Amino acid sequence: MKPAFVDLSHSLDDHVQVYPGDPIFSCCPALTIESDGLNVHQISMGSHTGTHVDAPYHFVEGGAKIDEVSLDSFIGNVVVIDVTNKCPKEHITWNDIAPSEDLIRRKAALEHGVFVFLHTGWSKHWQSDTYLEHPFLTRDAAQRLIDLGVKAVGVDTLSPDETRVDGSIPDFGVHEVVLKAGLILAENLTNLGFIQDGDWLVSLVPLKLKGCDGSPVRAFASRSMVGSP
Repeated sequence: MKPAFVDLSHSLDDHVQVYPGDPIFSCCPALTIESDGLNVHQISMGSHTGTHVDAPYHFVEGGAKIDEVSLDSFIGNVVVIDVTNKCPKEHITWNDIAPSEDLIRRKAALEHGVFVFLHTGWSKHWQSDTYLEHPFLTRDAAQRLIDLGVKAVGVDTLSPDETRVDGSIPDFGVHEVVLKAGLILAENLTNLGFIQDGDWLVSLVPLKLKGCDGSPVRAFASRSMVGSP
């Protein structure tokens, strides 16, 4: 029997991989049952730790902060594009997405609209140097997705743009066009292969962090009745 729910999030632990230069994650006991009669942990992390969403404010001065983005922006039907044939650092272009254009349009017209997730298969490299060598979306392809009416773009990689570790600044074209359009990005997703077929509704609901540019999420997909008779 196929699962009714699929977890799309990486676990947050001592080995969480973060974007180069971002704060590291830590979760340490602050109180213990043995000493204090209860367990409480102290958590420290950046706003883009693990599986997370970016709010427009991440790249847009005056853009909506994570607590200002409407809740319905974080719930959507999903179209998963299989780009597992891509090599390290290879571009994901509109030609890779175009065969799914009609499906994207159809789901965009449904209640809750549509998310488009790019399934590179790169989540299998999580916590390794190879994870930094992921394929990445072109600015033009991102703009075409916006023009189709998508609510969010998601990736199973560290970023939809190229990640560089040589100190140079990459072209953040996808971040710029998606966030300037007032939409959201989801990064470090996993298990996208499990929701590539069928109809799924995805939740990307973040923490309500006042004034923040992003938030970790417990992303998950649930089976939708869209395709049911």
